[in-house]
Amino acid sequence: MPDLPAIPRAVATKLGHYVYVYVNPLDDKVFYVGKGQGSRALAHLHDADKPNVARIIRSIRAAGEEPRIDILAHSLPDARTALSIEAAAIDLLGVDSLANSVRGHRASLGRTPVKDLVGRYTRRPAKIVEPALLVRIGYLYRPDMSDQEIYDATRSAWRLGKGRELVEYAFAVYEGVVREVYRVAAWLPAVSTFNSRWDGRARRRSPRWEFVGTIAPEPVRKRYVGRYVGHHFRKGNANPVMYLNIE
Repeated sequence: MPDLPAIPRAVATKLGHYVYVYVNPLDDKVFYVGKGQGSRALAHLHDADKPNVARIIRSIRAAGEEPRIDILAHSLPDARTALSIEAAAIDLLGVDSLANSVRGHRASLGRTPVKDLVGRYTRRPAKIVEPALLVRIGYLYRPDMSDQEIYDATRSAWRLGKGRELVEYAFAVYEGVVREVYRVAAWLPAVSTFNSRWDGRARRRSPRWEFVGTIAPEPVRKRYVGRYVGHHFRKGNANPVMYLNIE
């Protein structure tokens, strides 16, 4: 085991709340973003609490090197600020290029397209008249999702009753705003078709369903994409799906 660096107490006091990055010296690329106080930045050098980080560190050491640890921002006023900067850094670098397992905690500093912010803060309500299913895609959403990723996050896999057969359109919803609308062609048992979210593991427990369909016609999209539907979900309702106009 190589000699591990240390952060003296006096230095830790000066650093306060901070955000740090791990850099691979073999290609000079950031592979992990974290936050903390004291010696938190060094924690991943000697434990395996984050398997993806540990794997990269092993490959670096196998090449005779050690990861570089840089402090991205320090002397931050509180943990909330550190959370926001961490989330913004992960969004900027892209979670797919990092060993971080998630985008980071929800924060107003997260990378967000202007049109998404307009939809979030203007809250122009959508008046949905068709039989519909609202689907909150929650933690799966990120601003740079491909069309296929948004489609797969919306269509599978949900606990639904027979009302699903009456659904004409399915709405991808994040933070109460419609991100996309799909015309539902058919419902199938979950994981019946290819889905970029699943990797061939065991089928989801029944009864769960997925739909196949297409992006809604442009006149329908213009009526709804970017509009607010969050008012349909009562506060405290954790159910990610909701029917509208289903008798």
